[in-house]
Amino acid sequence: MRILFTSLGSHGHTLPLLPLATAARAAGHEVGFATGPELHPTLREVGIEPLTAGTSIREDMIGTAHELFGAAPGEPGFPWEQLTRLIAETFGRTMPHRFLTDLTPLLRRDEPDMVVFDSANTGAELAARLAGIPAVAHGIGPDPSEGFEEHDQVLAAFSAELGLSTPEPGHTSPYLDIYPPTLRATVPRQDQRGTALRPVPHPGTTPPPARLLHREPGEKLVQLTFGTEFATVELLRTATEALAQPGIRLLVATGPVDPADLGEQPDNVVVQSWLPQAELLAHLDLLVHHGGSGTTLAASHAALPQLLLPRGADQFANAEAIRTSGAGERLLPEELETAAVTAAAHRLLTDPAPHRAARHLATEIAAMPSAEEVVPQLPELAAG
Repeated sequence: MRILFTSLGSHGHTLPLLPLATAARAAGHEVGFATGPELHPTLREVGIEPLTAGTSIREDMIGTAHELFGAAPGEPGFPWEQLTRLIAETFGRTMPHRFLTDLTPLLRRDEPDMVVFDSANTGAELAARLAGIPAVAHGIGPDPSEGFEEHDQVLAAFSAELGLSTPEPGHTSPYLDIYPPTLRATVPRQDQRGTALRPVPHPGTTPPPARLLHREPGEKLVQLTFGTEFATVELLRTATEALAQPGIRLLVATGPVDPADLGEQPDNVVVQSWLPQAELLAHLDLLVHHGGSGTTLAASHAALPQLLLPRGADQFANAEAIRTSGAGERLLPEELETAAVTAAAHRLLTDPAPHRAARHLATEIAAMPSAEEVVPQLPELAAG
């Protein structure tokens, strides 16, 4: 079979698809992968020559914000009360339009037998439907309905302009679900739906530098990240101050924020724009993050307790799922204060219950079908 994989332009949307793509290629299928240019080096690392479709999520979000409000998140004048609308417009119209435009000629030229798309890449599903090519949605985390009403309205309007119904993974197209059972049960329309597929974190290539792992006797190793899309100076400052406590060795990944903007830090804090998270997970005692699906599942795979500080998109569903599972805690935006973060981190570092729950999640993930086991099912899924 000729299979075209395609994802939105971010690590969180691309990396979850790589195990299936590489397994399909190893099984003898002809595999292509279309995504934004920033992810092309990652595809080449696993031996896949990339095709170009879309840009980065961040670029599309900034462009949409400037068009709608004249300023983007993190810039003076951005109306934070409009963040939900910005996400809805970016994921419901800007990116679907871009992928529909970019993928249509690729589908016409290469004539794949099926398209496997990350479940947030609705433009890819629309392009496949218009081309009459079977498509399979590859989950990247939860598939919640609550909190996405405005997004669904924007996407429905865009789909209607094309003469199509609104895409809904698992109903419009078959769905590969990488959410483990305990977490899946917290998302009503996702529970017991789709074909299970084990999530596999993107492997690290080299051991982390010793200086990152150094800690004084009795210190706990904690990492803080808000990913590449949602980090701001204010968020990082608040969380860093809360976590830079005695007894903690804190590693801060600032993403798009200049590390210098966080100012001078005590000796037990390391601030860098990027950290080798895949390599660090096995050494951490706690991960504090925004609740992105890739980060949430990687930490769950590593049996690591988590403190989630969600900001948007599917992060709230991930945060609620981890909280309900007992493997971590959640602080909503209105609860994000220094004292609250400090207290939650202390509980997660000292209470054995979250560690037990995290180990249970890791056991569930290990029992899910591997990519190699799911590849033989793809022709049947494509046939509907």
